[in-house]
Amino acid sequence: MKFWEYLKEDVASAFDRDPAARSVPEVVTAYPGLHAVWMFRIAHWLWTHHLLLLGRLVSHIARWLTGIEIHPGAMIGRRFFIDHGMGVVIGETTEIGDDVTLYNGVTLGGTTWQKEKRHPTLEDGVIIGAGAKVLGAITIGKHSRVGANSVVLQNVPPHSTVIGIPGTVVGTTETIIEGGKINLDHHLMPNPVAEALRHVLQLIDDVNGRIDEIHPAAKKKAGHMQDVEKDMKKEHSSLDRFIGGGGI
Repeated sequence: MKFWEYLKEDVASAFDRDPAARSVPEVVTAYPGLHAVWMFRIAHWLWTHHLLLLGRLVSHIARWLTGIEIHPGAMIGRRFFIDHGMGVVIGETTEIGDDVTLYNGVTLGGTTWQKEKRHPTLEDGVIIGAGAKVLGAITIGKHSRVGANSVVLQNVPPHSTVIGIPGTVVGTTETIIEGGKINLDHHLMPNPVAEALRHVLQLIDDVNGRIDEIHPAAKKKAGHMQDVEKDMKKEHSSLDRFIGGGGI
């Protein structure tokens, strides 16, 4: 019974998080992210009931059908949604809370060969952008988002925005949560490169201002030097005439 309840929630999550979803038949038949999650539920049940080989076989078939690899030993909460999904990899000791969203190319991977907790924990409401890599036994705090192609290697506090390689906290999601959900508008994502360029341009403006302030004095000094140079040339010419005329 719980499986069917989860199935209904997953379908509703697709409508909630993908504006391209148009009908229940379309979502049920043409969303590989949902198929991967449903097959994971079956594989996980087999895994937890000590049918390890069967669990692995089901997850392998899911990978072949959807391009999404989820180890049956992972722990995944409710309303988990994978959008597009191709290339997603979720390791064995991964723990995922409720209402988490992953995009294509995401890796939740390990950083050790030891048989221990070696994969990430994603708390409720986390969003991981396309191509991002979250590696190691770290925790991504609730309602945080990780930008596309970021590589996260350290714990992330709740309500954080993380981007870059290595992943760096550059902002908070607390101000962009609407109706309990994170607003995904791109203009709300911090841009550290643009911010750095803004500081450089400001520095250039400051330097230009200082040059403008000292310009009159510099111009006056330059004029004085030109006068000195002219006097030296005159003296040099007089000396040449004196020597040439047999003065010495």
